Amino acid sequence: MFVGSREAAFTYGIASAGATHAITAACARGNISLCGCDVRHKPTTRRSSYDDFEEGVPTGEEQQQPWKWGGCSADIEFGMKFSRKFLDAREIEGDARSLMNLHNNRVGRRLIKNLLKTDCKCHGVSGSCVMKTCWKSLPAFRVVGDVLMKKYLKAKIVQAAKGKNGLKLIVSKKNRAVKANNYPKRMDLIYLQASPNYCERNLLVGVQGTQGRVCNRTLRGLQSCDLLCCGRGYNTHQIRRTNQCRCEFKWCCQVQCDVCEENYEEFSCK
Repeated sequence: MFVGSREAAFTYGIASAGATHAITAACARGNISLCGCDVRHKPTTRRSSYDDFEEGVPTGEEQQQPWKWGGCSADIEFGMKFSRKFLDAREIEGDARSLMNLHNNRVGRRLIKNLLKTDCKCHGVSGSCVMKTCWKSLPAFRVVGDVLMKKYLKAKIVQAAKGKNGLKLIVSKKNRAVKANNYPKRMDLIYLQASPNYCERNLLVGVQGTQGRVCNRTLRGLQSCDLLCCGRGYNTHQIRRTNQCRCEFKWCCQVQCDVCEENYEEFSCK
């Protein structure tokens, strides 16, 4: 049983964002027959500065040149709709965990839409920018992951309560009294329970623990022995292995290799 922790919130958020991103990108490449480019951004003449601001068109000096919609804008609405049908369909129980998952799925989808960027290309003689063509494009998924990681670190804990229309998620009285900013916003990740101790094995909540995990003694980061071993220390193993080396192609048609031995150290958590 996977608990409703902030890690679960991040997992659902990034899975939803990934599905939306992948589907929208496939539409733009023409890989899905049901969709293509966003028809709302058809080629058109330049509008007022207020409309430009609302659509996210570059402002400042670049805006002084005429521009028009062109290229293939990302059909984010189709991507969000398809992702919602695909992922939200699993959440049929109507319990607190389903409500949590639905919220975090929605955050992932909306984030892709919020991070859409406007790309433009200049047209003109000898590199001049007499006219610019602009279109909406997807952000790099690394950018999406970085934003979701920040949301993971600031995720808000909630609890279930009965309302007029059924179960709903609210902020606990304890968190409400501590800080006003504990109230989750529409684009915040939410979770129901504190994270388990991932250092120790607990199969009841799906935690394998870190005992026996291979780690790197020299690194400082996610794969380091200091972090993975949770302060328990690590074992050092002397390992000898054989592999093929100094391979040569012999005419015709054979590859001949020597057998080499290699000795190295491997470290695993106690």
